[in-house]
Amino acid sequence: MLKGKISNASILVRVLVWLGIMGVLTMVAFGVWFFLPNRDGLVGMKWLQLLQSVATFLLPALAGAYLWSNTPMQWLHLDSKPSWQEALAAVVVMLLAIPGINLLSAWNQQMVLPEWMSGIEQWMRMQEDAAAQLTEQFLQVDTVGGLLVNIGLMALLPAVGEELTFRGVVQGMFTRNRHVAIWATAAIFSFVHMQFYGFLPRMLLGAMFGYMLWWTGSLWVPMLMHFVNNCAAVVVAFWAYNYLEEGSAEMLDTIGTEDTILLGVFSICIVLIMMVMYGYFYSHGKILTNEKDEETEKDF
Repeated sequence: MLKGKISNASILVRVLVWLGIMGVLTMVAFGVWFFLPNRDGLVGMKWLQLLQSVATFLLPALAGAYLWSNTPMQWLHLDSKPSWQEALAAVVVMLLAIPGINLLSAWNQQMVLPEWMSGIEQWMRMQEDAAAQLTEQFLQVDTVGGLLVNIGLMALLPAVGEELTFRGVVQGMFTRNRHVAIWATAAIFSFVHMQFYGFLPRMLLGAMFGYMLWWTGSLWVPMLMHFVNNCAAVVVAFWAYNYLEEGSAEMLDTIGTEDTILLGVFSICIVLIMMVMYGYFYSHGKILTNEKDEETEKDF
């Protein structure tokens, strides 16, 4: 009965219900974490990351799709599996994009706000430093088991949960113009991370994920790309911390910057060309039946 009422409700009601579910589940997650016997220290932070990923992104997205649609997997584009060619192309594009992302990130980090916004800039720097410090602590593991935990926690869960939320739910709420939907969702995706010295590359990544969803009709594609991006950083950091000299852990983040800036420029150019070709192929060489968009436009 509740499902039927929500599916016929206005978009504002649906958004409020979805945010309500997200808020309740997030509070439950914090409550569970608070009563964990080992919540202090790094292990406790990893438990918090796990609980927050599931409660804030994964479960609300699935619950929202279930309440809004009679075919939630189709609404989320989880019913369409990509071909191996589509999956391979997505992985190649993502790997080729890494130097360009690093270059854009380096440029973004040079951002300086006006003097009257110095307080905001200081807060942004503190947020960035705290996030970087926590990430570094997470990555410093010396066992294969620790590596697998990090891959699950820092690559797999964010890829699934965040893509379900942003490309699956948020992007699906914008129905009038697909380009607006993709870029608005990408901006929200980047803003939610609260790391503004990486806002530009993260937004562009989100846009790339959004276009890949549009062209392939499968949410599994941006999930795969998101996973590859995060997993590459986790694996390279593990290798660097354990087998290379001290200070090598940031090696992946520096490819495409400073002495290798030409590689970063080439990365941006080649990925742009590949994305344009990808879009052209799916626009002219293959007609997609996007039933989710048809249902979304009718329902919203």
